[in-house]
Formats: sequence, C-alpha cells, structure tokens
Amino acid sequence: MPPHIAAFALFAFATSVTPGPNNIMVATSAANNGVRATVPHMLGIALGFGVMVVIVGLGLAGPLAAHPGLHTALRWVGGAWILWIAWSIARAGSVTLPDGPSRAAPMGFAAAALFQWVNPKAWIMAVATTTTYTAPENGLVAQILVLGTMFTVLAIPCTLLWSLFGAGAGRVLRSPLQLRTFNAVMAALLVLSVLPSLAR
Repeated sequence: MPPHIAAFALFAFATSVTPGPNNIMVATSAANNGVRATVPHMLGIALGFGVMVVIVGLGLAGPLAAHPGLHTALRWVGGAWILWIAWSIARAGSVTLPDGPSRAAPMGFAAAALFQWVNPKAWIMAVATTTTYTAPENGLVAQILVLGTMFTVLAIPCTLLWSLFGAGAGRVLRSPLQLRTFNAVMAALLVLSVLPSLAR
C-alpha cells in the first residue's frame, strides 16, 4: 500500500475533477451527443490514464527524467494535437440539431485511452504521482498498481460530473448558434487548459 494513501486519494480526486483537456472534451461531447454516447470516451479516459500511471511508474519516469528533450517533444506533440481538437470542437455543430454545420462525433474508447499519451496534463500527473506517492522500500510495483487502480476508479465519477454538466448545457442551448457558441467557449477553455504545460 502506498504511504499517505488518504492524501493521494484527495490528490487524485482533485486532479481528476478539475478542468483539463479530458473533462472539457467530455462536457463538449455530452452537450452535443448526450451522456450515453459519451460513456466510451469516459471509460477510455479512466482506464487509459490508470494504465498510463502504471507504465510510467514502472519504466518511463526514469528515462523521461534523464532525457528532458524527449519529454519536451512529447509535450509539444500533445499540445499540438489538443489545439487541433480545440479547433475541431470550435467548428463542430451538434448531432441533435439538424442544421448544425457538422456532426460533433464523440471520441471512442480506444481514442480516449490513447489520447492520454499526448495529453500534457496526463504526463505531468502520471510522473508526479509515481514520484511523490510511492516509497521504493515498500514494494514499488504493488504501490504503482494501487495508484493506477485508484485513478481509474476515481476518474469515472469525475468525468460523469462533467458529462452531466455538458448534457445539461446541451438541453438549454436549443439553437445551432447557441450550441456553436458553447462549443467555441469550450474550445477556448481547452486551449487555456493546455497553455500552462506548453509555457514551461
């Protein structure tokens, strides 16, 4: 069991529920497609990030720390992809409104899981988690498995909250113009959520 498990649970919840690329994309998807269509996206985030924490903790944290250039390159590739997603969100219409410009299709399970590997916030959280909340003398593998599992479990209710928020906004925004405006605002928030990672 990792030391300070209660502190880690608070950390995991706080980082999973606060605004970031994953939650903003989930809210946007639910606003445009509904909660049910967004469930694969939410599950992909939960399992994808949990697996990422385990893989980073068991092998990638050291090489990334030893080769800052690799970490920087991954951060910029991820930032560029997030900016492209933000652009796509800003231009998308709703599947529920027939005169929207295009379908804002929900992200699937596999794409959401793979997205964690180019999400700068996910990298920062995974490295911080595996270096801060483990003690090498206490059996590192078991600790990292616990941390990854806890992130997976906690991500589900956190992303569900964001999807419910998005779905509620989608019910209020009844015209194509209103929904496009919502999408543009969420796209701007997505850009803002990634800028601190890119500015480091």
